[in-house]
Amino acid sequence: MSQHVGKAVSHESAELHVTGEAKYVDDLWQGLKHVAHLWPVCAPHAHALVRRIDAASARAVPGVLAVFTAADVPGENDVGPARRDEPLFPSEVCFHGQAVAWVAGDSETAARLGAEAVSVDYEPLDAVLGIEAAIAAESFLTDVERMHRGQPEAVLKAAPLRFQGELFVGGQEHFYLESNAALALIDEAGAVLVQSSTQHPSETQEIIARVLGRPKNGVVVQCLRMGGAFGGKEVQANAWAAVAALAATALKRPARVRLTRAQDMALTGKRHPFLGRFDVGYEPDGRLSALRLDLYSDGGWSLDLSSPVLFRAMFHVDNCYLLPNVEIRGRVCRTHAVSHTAFRGFGGPQGMLMIEEIMDRIARLTSLPPHVVRERNFYRPGDTAHYGQSIKDADRIQRMWSQSKLRSQFDERLAEIEGFNGSHPHRKRGLAITPVKFGISFTTAFFNQAGALVLIYKDGTVQVNHGGTEMGQGLHTKIWQIAADALGVPLESVRIMPTRTDKVPNTSATAASAGSDLNGAAVVAACRALRRRLAEVAARHFGTEPEEIEFAGGRVFFSDTREPSLAFAELVNQAYLERIPLFETGYYRTPNIHFDRVSGKGKPFHYYAYGVAVSEVEVNGFTGQYALRAVDILHDVGDSLSPLVDRGQIEGGFMQGLGWLTSEELVWTASGALATRGASTYKLPSLGECPPRFVVELLAKAKEPGVVYGSKAVGEPPLMLALSVREALRAAVAAFGPGGRVVELQSPATPEAVYWAIERVRAGAVPAASTSAA
Repeated sequence: MSQHVGKAVSHESAELHVTGEAKYVDDLWQGLKHVAHLWPVCAPHAHALVRRIDAASARAVPGVLAVFTAADVPGENDVGPARRDEPLFPSEVCFHGQAVAWVAGDSETAARLGAEAVSVDYEPLDAVLGIEAAIAAESFLTDVERMHRGQPEAVLKAAPLRFQGELFVGGQEHFYLESNAALALIDEAGAVLVQSSTQHPSETQEIIARVLGRPKNGVVVQCLRMGGAFGGKEVQANAWAAVAALAATALKRPARVRLTRAQDMALTGKRHPFLGRFDVGYEPDGRLSALRLDLYSDGGWSLDLSSPVLFRAMFHVDNCYLLPNVEIRGRVCRTHAVSHTAFRGFGGPQGMLMIEEIMDRIARLTSLPPHVVRERNFYRPGDTAHYGQSIKDADRIQRMWSQSKLRSQFDERLAEIEGFNGSHPHRKRGLAITPVKFGISFTTAFFNQAGALVLIYKDGTVQVNHGGTEMGQGLHTKIWQIAADALGVPLESVRIMPTRTDKVPNTSATAASAGSDLNGAAVVAACRALRRRLAEVAARHFGTEPEEIEFAGGRVFFSDTREPSLAFAELVNQAYLERIPLFETGYYRTPNIHFDRVSGKGKPFHYYAYGVAVSEVEVNGFTGQYALRAVDILHDVGDSLSPLVDRGQIEGGFMQGLGWLTSEELVWTASGALATRGASTYKLPSLGECPPRFVVELLAKAKEPGVVYGSKAVGEPPLMLALSVREALRAAVAAFGPGGRVVELQSPATPEAVYWAIERVRAGAVPAASTSAA
């Protein structure tokens, strides 16, 4: 019986958060002396050659300590994680605002004024802006990737009904509350300690060591906590940490980088924009028979994580639907934009949006209800995905769908909405239900490993070190509960330590929703090893066998009556006296995952997380403005490790998905500059967008064997539940015109986009029927 796991406890730093006492990277320099502050010199072109940098005037600015360029890099002038295609100080500018030099000052003001005084001569070059331009210019970062099943070409030709189309999917700004920051310090031996707002301390350590030309053991990276990350600090925290480390090493003083909000938005990558072009064959009853899909993503100027993002999009093109005959081709475009990067869902949302677009078009063209078409195409037990993996618990899709319809009174509300729409010519409501199936694991197999170091002190208190980072998602809270449960001690006896590369080395990023699965299992392994040692000491004390010893509530005993017993601290002290080691490492690697890139087949995921959402909207036909009236969510988290944390992740993920799909529109100027560089021009969802009815339920009886305490990942899957809002908006838009027509809706579906979609529906400008097979 779990003592702490599965209980609703507050976030381990909740009190610090709400009182303002929680420390972040840029809070840590305040007590230090002689801190160097850094400011970037940013290029005013999307594509240009750097011909000359003249820093003489900058060095004359009072308070300026140094101007750093490529000539000052003692090691390798590159921060690219794998391909090494990201020069820290570039000779060729590849996106608008790219930093070509950094100025250090004894104050932030001095550094900023110094950066303004740096003179740079540029030779502007033609820029490739956007996916369409990249395709036309044959500008790509990858070759074509393929996944294939069945005979899509033959079935498409023979299909009784067929259509072609395309969908552009916009990107999304991470807009974490804490912008990117790093603080570097040098010790007496010249080694570097960097406090970094990073999701991947080990990679940040590696990049710093590369730039400084040092071995990794001379660099320590610590992440105390992040004020949000969402994937945006998985790779892109590295450059800022490297700049801080370079300055600290050169100046022999602490050095600080903190991007302003405008800088962070202009200099960092976003969720990848995607363009999908599809050719669909289907039956009169709404069943999809064949699909050919070309996916293009905008990778920006460098590869970053664009290749695995594209693969996850290709993996998730099916969502919950069987694709019997399918060919998917994907390619990453190279454009002169920021290097687009990881973002919650990691390509999965873009892939799912494509198939949901297709399902709705099939429904409109067959005059069938969209929820009926979706249900008819569901995976069934025994089915496999287009990449060869068996769909474990496929019956859960139908079970959750039926439960969600019943609990949300879907059929009754649909009838009510039809009545409302019939009597309101200028206001329409829409109701939609959509499913989610999301694969859990890093799709690069070797990242699926984690380590932990657990220390027990003589007073019975515990320190837990693990490789995962805390960004507000509650990972440390779950590890806290896991460790306390595994050792049978109170929560207050356990302290989760800041993530450091000198405690647990060679860690993977906290990403892919796998933080609790991987690090939790490593912590359990360490705790169980310690518990076995302590059980042997207790068995000798009580005169029994180690298997009879139990740990609970901070006490140790061997009988059901719990008497006699020892305090955990007493047992630990006895173990110390007997020279029993009170520290242990733990290690875990996810079993039985593999994928062959050439064949496009394998088992890339350990398991799937499922969800269903029902959303209702109301749309104003005069303006396109809309309100989200109600949301009902049923989500599968296995046996929840921490229900309060999981509910927060589901609600937050849904709202972030809502922003991506409805309001968060990134706008670049014709010169390639980002125009939406703050909350005044970039519309984030807020309390006003929360529906009056917002019901979240966790699926019961959903234990996942082989995962820590039977739980499932929860970080990314809920974001895709917001697809139900987009489909509800489409249903409302369709109600302004006759049926039997495709309803084209831009993504994001801003009020402006909804207005123009209504106008097209009213004008009958969208094809009324699908094309018959030749």
